Amino acid sequence: MREGTYIKQPNRALQVYAIVFLIVLYLPVLFIPLFSFNDSIYVRFPMQGLTFHWYADLWTRDTVWAALKNSLTVGLWVSVISTCLGVVAARAITRYQMPGQNAIVTFAMLPLIVPGVIFGVALLVLVSRLGIPLSLYTVGFGHLIICLPFAIATLLPRFEGFDRSMEEASADLGENGWWTFWRVTFPMVAPGIVASLLLTFTISFDEFIMTFFLSGTDTTLPIYIWTQLRFPREFPAVLALSTIILALSFVMVFVALWIGRLGAVRDQVKATNEGA
Repeated sequence: MREGTYIKQPNRALQVYAIVFLIVLYLPVLFIPLFSFNDSIYVRFPMQGLTFHWYADLWTRDTVWAALKNSLTVGLWVSVISTCLGVVAARAITRYQMPGQNAIVTFAMLPLIVPGVIFGVALLVLVSRLGIPLSLYTVGFGHLIICLPFAIATLLPRFEGFDRSMEEASADLGENGWWTFWRVTFPMVAPGIVASLLLTFTISFDEFIMTFFLSGTDTTLPIYIWTQLRFPREFPAVLALSTIILALSFVMVFVALWIGRLGAVRDQVKATNEGA
C-alpha cells in the first residue's frame, strides 16, 4: 500500500443504528401483508391458516372499484397539473432572478412542513365560505397543494444541471422559445418529469387527511379503507386492500427515484466525457 493512502473504515455503530431504525420503521408495516393471508377475521398468533379469500372478495365489491376509479382520476389529474406547474416553477427559479425569490420558494415549500390537518381545516373553511360544494374537485385542489412542492423539489436538480448553451444554440439557429423547449429542454429534463409524475401520483393516491376534510359523497380508496375499519368483519379485506396499495406505492416510488437517479448519472457521465 502506498504511503499516504487512506482506507475508509466502516462505521459499525452507524450501521447498527441504521439496521435498528429500519426494523422499527418497517416491521409494523410487514404485519399488514402477513395477516392479509390469515384465514380468520382476528389478528392474532398463531395464524389460523393461509387463504386468498380476502383478495378474491375485493374483486366482487363495486364500492372498491368506484373508490379506485376516483383515486385514479384525482391522482392522474393532480400529477399532471402539479408536474406542469413544477416545470414552470423550477425553470423560473433556475433561470431568472426575481425580487423576493427566496421568500416565494419558501412559501411554495410550506406544505412540506405544515401539518396536513392545518391545510385541511383551512381549505374546508375557505370552500365553505365561498359556497363551493365538496367533491373530487376540492379533493384535487387540496392534493395539488401538497404535491406541488414535491414536484418542484424533484425537478429543480434537473434544471440546475441543465446546459444552457444548448438552448442558446437552438435560439441562434432560429428556433423560438416554444420549440426550443420541446426539442431541446424537454428531452433533457424528461427523466425528472417522469419521476415527478410518478411521485406526485403516488402521494395523491395515498393522501388521507386532505381527502378526509374535502371529500363529499365520492370517496377515494384511503377514505374507503377508513370507513371499513369500523366493522370487524371487514378488517381482513381492508388488510388485503392495504397490501395491494402498499405494494403499488412502493413500486411507483422506487421507479420514480430510479428514473431520477438514472437521469442524474447520465448527465454526470456526459459532463465527464465533455470535460475529457
